[in-house]
This record gives sequence, C-alpha cells and structure tokens, in this order.
Amino acid sequence: MTDAPVHDEAHGGGLGSRLNWLRAAVLGANDGVVSTAGLVVGVAGATRSHAALLTAGLAGLLAGSMSMAAGEYVSVSTQRDSEKAALATEKRELREQPEEELAELTDLLSARGLSPDVAREAAEQLTERDALRAHARVELGIDPDELTNPWHAAAASFLAFTAGALLPLLAIVLPPASVRLWVTVLSVLAALALTGWWSARLGAAPTPPAILRNVGGGALAMAVTYGVGSLLDAVGV
Repeated sequence: MTDAPVHDEAHGGGLGSRLNWLRAAVLGANDGVVSTAGLVVGVAGATRSHAALLTAGLAGLLAGSMSMAAGEYVSVSTQRDSEKAALATEKRELREQPEEELAELTDLLSARGLSPDVAREAAEQLTERDALRAHARVELGIDPDELTNPWHAAAASFLAFTAGALLPLLAIVLPPASVRLWVTVLSVLAALALTGWWSARLGAAPTPPAILRNVGGGALAMAVTYGVGSLLDAVGV
C-alpha cells in the first residue's frame, strides 16, 4: 500500500506580503554584498592601507543601507497610495452605481471560466458578503487587509543591506594583507551563491539560474572595480 501524495502547496492571502518582504530582503542583501565588495575591492586595487579600506567599507555600508531604505520607503509608499486611491474609487462606484458594478463583477468571474448563470450567482453572493473586498480582489488584484507597508519594506532593505555589506567589509579588513583580497572574493561569491539559492527556494523558482546570475554579477563587479583601482594605482593617482 502506497501513501497518498500530500498536497502541501501554500495558500492564503499572505503570499503577496511574503513576496514583498522577500523582494526587499533579497535586493537589499545582494546590493549590500555586491556594492560593498566592489567598493572595497576597488580600493584594494589602488592601495594596501587598512584605514582606507575600513573607511571605504563603512562609508559604503552606511550610504548604501540608508539609500536602500529611503528608496524602498518612497517606492512602496507610492504603491500603497495607488492601492488606497483605487479602493476609494471602487468604494464610490459601488455606492453610486451598484448595478453596473455587479454586472462588471459578473463579467470578470465569467471571464475566468464560470458560466454566466454561475458567475451571476457568485457575484451576487460576494456582493452581499463584502462588495468592496470582492471587487478589490477580483477586479483590482488587491487585498484590502494586506496593503503594502512602506516601513516594513524600508526596514527589511536596511537590515538586509547592512547584513550583506558586513561580509565584504569584515573579509577585507580582518585577514592579513597577503590574503585579504582572495578571502574577500571567495567569501563574496559564496554569499552570492547562497542568496541566489535562498531567493529561488523561497520563491519556488529554479535555483541554478538564480545562483549563476548572482555569482556572475558579483564577479563582474569586483573584476571591474579592481581593474579600475589597479589602473589608478599604476598611473600614480
């Protein structure tokens, strides 16, 4: 006797919120790793000064984390304002044109594969239960209970960027000068492989492409900045 397959696909209204957090966290961590690594590796190509490397790394960490947090706050605030405006418009239309809105909801449900009669009955039941919620979800793709939160996105980006930036910063300033560059490069590539795998797993996406994108982008960034730093050092800048 074989065990019946278990259907463990995640459901629920929290998917959008989880994906928003995931997006902010992954972007923040990747930016923290790549931008700070590129910065300190570029400086390492131009100088061996421990103080210069530490200063550059700290400056990059603080500037990047604040920039990411501010950018996420502005972006998600705009999205939230748009969602609230759309809900307000829908609420007004439901108050002023209830029959037209019921017909619109019926058409939307019918377009999703329901027969006209079933779509009409479903639209009537949804309208009686909560008309605004029904139109928000079916027509606008918005869950009124889970509007995007700009403070959550900003905090997630700030913390993720800081956590990502700490790795190349510590990797470039803690090891001996003779190995600091290789320690930084290898640790950064390993971290990017991990964040690529992590984001793909949580997003239920294939892992190899995500890992290759992260590692390839980070390696290219470090190669370019190190090359520029070495060139500046060679010409005596």
